[in-house]
Amino acid sequence: MKKKVAALKKVFADESLIIFGSNGLIEGVKAKRTKVIPDERGRLGEILRCDDPFFEKFGQSYFTTTFPGVVKAWHYHKIQTDNFYVVKGTVKVALYDNRKDSKTYRCVNQVYLSEHCPAILQIPPGVYHGWMCIGDTQAYIINITTEAYNYAVPDEHRLDPHDNDIPYDWTRKDG
Repeated sequence: MKKKVAALKKVFADESLIIFGSNGLIEGVKAKRTKVIPDERGRLGEILRCDDPFFEKFGQSYFTTTFPGVVKAWHYHKIQTDNFYVVKGTVKVALYDNRKDSKTYRCVNQVYLSEHCPAILQIPPGVYHGWMCIGDTQAYIINITTEAYNYAVPDEHRLDPHDNDIPYDWTRKDG
């Protein structure tokens, strides 16, 4: 039996950065195009600044890679806020608000992050999230978190990427 998937419409735009959602932008999710300054030597790209309106605090910074077609999902944090930035490649990021006290409870959001549209996406605690590498090359993602990873008691709560009750389907939609 095919699971019911949420219908998505545009709920946020900052230049070419567009977030689609089933019922508005998930409460606490923030995004913005980032500044890239090119010159004859190359480029300088800002990711997150301490004077950005949604900067909270620094926990740690790390990178992860994802191979083409791979889905890395679903998980959420009880304490940590994530700030995703794609350095290379393209990913489709999906979010699901599972916080019963949120105005956007059960809302789905989807956004494409790419080296071609430099942007930062902030995901608050309690929101399930994950991504799929949709390009034909490996994607490189930087995450700047508000908490350092706790090896003894990780703040990671996971679901299977496909077998779950989240109304989202990772399948590519052609047409």
